[in-house]
Amino acid sequence: MTVDPYYEIRAWHDVVQETVTDGGRPAAQTLIKAASAVVIKNPFAGVWADDLSPLTLPSASLGTALGERALALLGGRPAESYGKGGLVGIAGEQEHVVACVTTTFGNAFRDAIGGGEAWISSATKVAVAGTPIDIPLAYKDEVYVRSHYDAITIALPDAPRPDELVIIAAVATGGRLHARVGGMTAAEAAARTA
Repeated sequence: MTVDPYYEIRAWHDVVQETVTDGGRPAAQTLIKAASAVVIKNPFAGVWADDLSPLTLPSASLGTALGERALALLGGRPAESYGKGGLVGIAGEQEHVVACVTTTFGNAFRDAIGGGEAWISSATKVAVAGTPIDIPLAYKDEVYVRSHYDAITIALPDAPRPDELVIIAAVATGGRLHARVGGMTAAEAAARTA
């Protein structure tokens, strides 16, 4: 797992949430949601730039590294859902973090977790250290699978500092426990693409 040296990495953070029951009923299978985050220096903090491609062009390396780390947190189970996002410190702009999680990042992230056909849900914002962010999750092969609409919350006590970016990739082993509000199922989505 090699990240392009353009990105000055300060820290890696991993979050795992394992849910075994909800609503007083045990789950048929434990739901694991996981997120991996990397904290990097923002080269555009405090500086206006029309061209943010220096952040975007090497971002496949971030997508691969974060995808591999997040997938490993699932303990050998495949990823059914995914999401992405990030935070930018207050000396930067939201556009700086968005530049890091475009299609370049997303395609590499997909490859790292074993594929996915659906667009990747995303959330970004300007924040101070410790600010929580909900990374949206959706079924990786069909965005209209309602049972998999979910999120994982991540907050890093020491990031982002004003001149930093936090880039996050998230995965889950399934949809919400006891999902029962209708809509297309994962099995139906899989049958459509078979």
